[in-house]
Amino acid sequence: MRKLLDGLYDGAAWLAALFMVGLLAMVLLSIVSRLAHFHVPGTDAYAGYFMAASGFLALAHTLKRNEHIRVTLLLSALKGAARRGLEIWALFAAVLLAALAAFYSVRLAWHSHKFNDISTGNDATPLWMPQLAMAVGTLILLVAFVDELVLEVRGRRVVAGGEEAAHNE
Repeated sequence: MRKLLDGLYDGAAWLAALFMVGLLAMVLLSIVSRLAHFHVPGTDAYAGYFMAASGFLALAHTLKRNEHIRVTLLLSALKGAARRGLEIWALFAAVLLAALAAFYSVRLAWHSHKFNDISTGNDATPLWMPQLAMAVGTLILLVAFVDELVLEVRGRRVVAGGEEAAHNE
């Protein structure tokens, strides 16, 4: 099961990287087209779609690699059962919030598909397509938070501490 979950998180990260490359391509196409005095419609919109997709798809991988920003002031003052209790409470709250985000993201994409909602820009993209990446990203984030909660309850969760957590700064 661990290998399957890690594969899911890594796969989403690779997909996020692919969308980042797409973002780069859209920005470069926009720059080149302006310099060459022609216009490619929709490059700005697609750059935005790709940026959102890469951000949402990278959330779970970032969480599982301890790269999310954590405010540990209170946690660092606690020891033993109090610290573990606060970690479980925080992870449970994160699971609930991730479940809400996933539910409403999936619902938004579904309604956009159902009502044939399209963007108002000149690209006229069906909105369920870019919203699908957000829905998938939030669902994978929900899985990652449940994974973290289960690991914490079972006493197998490893959290970055001290210098390891500070390597982001």
